[in-house]
Amino acid sequence: MNKNVILSIEDDSGMHCVDFIENDDGSFSYKAFRKDPEDEGKWTLTADYSATRFATQPEAFESAGRRMPWLAAFLPS
Repeated sequence: MNKNVILSIEDDSGMHCVDFIENDDGSFSYKAFRKDPEDEGKWTLTADYSATRFATQPEAFESAGRRMPWLAAFLPS
């Protein structure tokens, strides 16, 4: 299954990130990551919502914003 990251949003601290994915079937999903100094700046997957599929980008954005309140300020309107 092909997946393309269509948008990656990092918080102001640079410690949290969410990748929004367009799946090969045209649906959308997302994954959340964090970066810790002890991991030498590498992103660590913290939540994988890729099994949940959304018909539109706005639906994926809305779901992610509810799960991660910090994200809401960064999402496209």
